[in-house]
Amino acid sequence: MSKEDKPTVLIVGAGLGGLMLGALLEKSGVPYTIFERSAAVKPLGSAMVLGPTLLPVFEQLGIYDELLAIGKYLPQTLTYKESLQPMPPLDLTPVEEFTGYGNYTVSRPMFYDLILKQVPPHKVQFGHRVLNITEEDNKAVVHLSNNTIFVGDIIVGADGAYSAVRQRMYEQLRVKGELPKADQEDLPFSCTCLVGQTGVLDPEKFPIVALPKCLFNSVHGQEKPFSWHTFNTAQGTICWMVLEHLSKKSSKAAMEQRFRDTNNSEWGDNPAQAMCNETRTFPLPLEGGKTGTLGDLYDATPKEYISKVMLEEKVFKTWHHRRFVLLGDGAVTAMHDAIALANLLYAMPTKTSSEITTVFEEYHKERYPAVMESYNNSKQLAKIFDTGIEGTIVNYLTTHMPTWLWRQVGTSSP
Repeated sequence: MSKEDKPTVLIVGAGLGGLMLGALLEKSGVPYTIFERSAAVKPLGSAMVLGPTLLPVFEQLGIYDELLAIGKYLPQTLTYKESLQPMPPLDLTPVEEFTGYGNYTVSRPMFYDLILKQVPPHKVQFGHRVLNITEEDNKAVVHLSNNTIFVGDIIVGADGAYSAVRQRMYEQLRVKGELPKADQEDLPFSCTCLVGQTGVLDPEKFPIVALPKCLFNSVHGQEKPFSWHTFNTAQGTICWMVLEHLSKKSSKAAMEQRFRDTNNSEWGDNPAQAMCNETRTFPLPLEGGKTGTLGDLYDATPKEYISKVMLEEKVFKTWHHRRFVLLGDGAVTAMHDAIALANLLYAMPTKTSSEITTVFEEYHKERYPAVMESYNNSKQLAKIFDTGIEGTIVNYLTTHMPTWLWRQVGTSSP
């Protein structure tokens, strides 16, 4: 395909999915522009675990060594009861033996900065909200809040759970009576998440930060609907995450509150303090025979790095329409979507409407089963943190899984 035949791609959203797509298109010579409504992306979030399904791509992008330099090797995960009684660890090394790639934890803000560096600054338009997307004269058009217009061949919605691109696209389909009923329902969720990252910690007080490998510690609340998780980073900090597992009643109440919030697509810090107060006495293992509480981490975390978000749980059926296409929500899923879409866009023989439709259908065919598998796996994982009998059974089966089965599970792509 000649340079003239390559489609011009307009990407809405500079999250990890949008940036990954931009980095891959940059590498392959496909023209693109990224639009982000925020003037700058705040370094929010906790840690990410990156492993065999993504590391080969980072090698191709030439950033594998940089990733390992900011990450920390994760050979196993450790789980505790609220009493800090340890449960059987989960060994991740069989997957490494099979694939040749280990698992690494990396601070989400640092990982974001690494991916952002792969995109030339002039190709990211920060601080401009997308007001509308249209198709005019066989071209895709993005209308921005500063009254500028960008014209391309394809518009990619990489702007999260409350995607403006998806909303505009669904409006068009709804008018035509072509939007499935399931895609018209509100986004459900059953847990809220409090996340943050401490500053650099004193290893005398927090021995875990001095360890050469990452410890992914998870603690299950005994008679409370919470689980909490910590990761020590290569920078001498601790990334932490607290999940509140909601009942159906509280989930509905949380949903109603979310839709009353005009900034419902953003990480929010207003409700975070209340959740910090509620959970600060929860116990933590700190290694070296020391223990602490979540409050110790909260006190060591800059307030602007603490945020709370609702975790939506839905896989939409409709991913594309005419010249518009969506990436999934969730960092790892969105990055895998970006990889699949970038490969198909690079291989497009022409940029006609019919060829674009064919590519989008192939993209959906490739990714939808994998996304559904990932979604179902997440639901199973949630059962591990269930305080009832079902959670106990699932946790036992997971921690006693034979090595041959771990190899099979660990090498499947999300």
